[in-house]
Amino acid sequence: MAKVNEVTAMEVDDPNSNVSDQISPKFSINVLQLLKSAQMQHGLRHGDYARYRRYCTARLRRLYKSLKFTHGRGKYTRKAISESTVTEVRFLHLVLYMAERAWSHAMEKRQLPDGPNARQRNYLIGRLRKAVKWADLFSHLCSVKGDSRTSLEAEAYASYMKGNLLFEQDKNWDTALRNFKSARAVYEELGKYGDVENQVLCRERVEELEPSIRYCLHKIGGSNLQTSELLQIGEMEGPALDLFKSKLEAVMAEARSQQAASLTEFQWLGNRFPITNAKTRVAILKAQELEKDLRGPSADSLSSEKKLVIFDKVFTAYHEARSCIRSDLANAGNAENVKDDLHGLDKAVSAVLGQRTIERNQLLVSIAKSKLTRRRDDKNEKVTKPEELVRLYDLLLQNTSDLSDLVSSGRDRKPEEVTFAEECQLKSLAFRAQRCFYLARSYSLAGKRAEAYALYCHARSLAENALQKFQTNSNSDQVMIKELKTLHNECRSYSCIEHATGIIEEEKAPENLSKKISNISLSGADKKVEKYLLEKLDLYESAISDSNVKSVPRIERFPPAFQSIARNPIVLDLAFNAIDFPSLENRMKKDKKGFISRFWG
Repeated sequence: MAKVNEVTAMEVDDPNSNVSDQISPKFSINVLQLLKSAQMQHGLRHGDYARYRRYCTARLRRLYKSLKFTHGRGKYTRKAISESTVTEVRFLHLVLYMAERAWSHAMEKRQLPDGPNARQRNYLIGRLRKAVKWADLFSHLCSVKGDSRTSLEAEAYASYMKGNLLFEQDKNWDTALRNFKSARAVYEELGKYGDVENQVLCRERVEELEPSIRYCLHKIGGSNLQTSELLQIGEMEGPALDLFKSKLEAVMAEARSQQAASLTEFQWLGNRFPITNAKTRVAILKAQELEKDLRGPSADSLSSEKKLVIFDKVFTAYHEARSCIRSDLANAGNAENVKDDLHGLDKAVSAVLGQRTIERNQLLVSIAKSKLTRRRDDKNEKVTKPEELVRLYDLLLQNTSDLSDLVSSGRDRKPEEVTFAEECQLKSLAFRAQRCFYLARSYSLAGKRAEAYALYCHARSLAENALQKFQTNSNSDQVMIKELKTLHNECRSYSCIEHATGIIEEEKAPENLSKKISNISLSGADKKVEKYLLEKLDLYESAISDSNVKSVPRIERFPPAFQSIARNPIVLDLAFNAIDFPSLENRMKKDKKGFISRFWG
């Protein structure tokens, strides 16, 4: 028995025993879900990489402190993270957030207003190298200490970081392509398993990697990708696409600067204005490229929201061109010829900007008209009221008036400018007729029949007048003529409807008045009391009236009515003056007197 106990003790103390040979537990990290949650909650939802970098720094500080893995109190002594160091999962988090901090710092430098200069770009590439270094270490540690899924995700993350570094360096496109494809293959496989949220995140990451892969193929020469397709890819959203967007913008800016060398003059209404400033050339060229998207063969397939975004970019480009022109005017000095050319160029750019503003407002009118007749749909979109269309047509009238005044200004006007001013006046007539029609509709919805009928008749006369002038003009807009014909017919129809509705209401007015008078009661007992929503929960009746009728919803009475409540009792002490209280003199303390005070009282 003693030998058995001796053998057992030796087995416990033996370092090569089976107890020490047990497999250590594998750590599990859902890398993509962890990073996506942190990025969306701390700045990257809005592209704020500085905020995300500050979060990574704070997170690392908390991890270092909680793990008691600080680098010395006085003198800084770097502690390396190795396989033996990783005793819990937070050490893997530490390495991951080091890579994220370096990557977010690089992306912050990439998003500088004027782009990174040479020194900043070197620093940016250095931070990306640091991110690759930490990502490789994270992948190595996960392959040893993590489970199979964590190891795969870490490998995909490291490949993605290597691809970003090569993408920014503009070299080794085949290696970058290989890294991006490796990351995509891993995320495609991981997207087939796990919960629904993880599958969605993996598919989103695959979609974000696809543009970078296509761009690498384009640079290698294995893809016939056009510039328009690259721009369409650049419209996608996601943190993984920000580096691709910045690269694409830099490529497009370089291409524009090369094309701007051939753009020496700006043509407008038969006038040719020389362009000497390179920044003005680039801005005008950018605006003209965006205008091709609005008027090209693919314009019909664009949605209204995308067209509005393109219009905003066009306005930004033209405003930038105008600011460059006016700065040149300020620095022109006394050179009259140069000033005349710059004034003419400023007038031309302003006129083109006014034309695009009118086109954008006409697009807003078409969007509002499509929402005018329909009810709220599944997306709960706001229904357009006629008053909103009246406001839009007011803007169009102001825009055409400003554009006409701008073109008419100046002493020597060419025939093209006179014709353009006449076209602006014709458009203003059509806009006035449209405005009057929708103003009549707003009066009709308010129940004012006489005013609506008069406005419909006036809109019909305005439409007829504008239609005659458009038809006599040789260069008239056929789309506008078609709209005026439709407007003329609608004015005729609605005026007849308003006339008939007014007559019916006039005929029924005495009858309705007699019914109301017959129902009058001095006591008010016959008055119908309309209940509130909380008083008729058992009935299927709406407490909110139609959106076209202006009435107060009857959900609950506000302010609430007064209610009687029990008041606090008030004690009235009426017996105080009638009570005889006993004498307490025998209980009072008596003063002691001395010997002399007895004689003198």
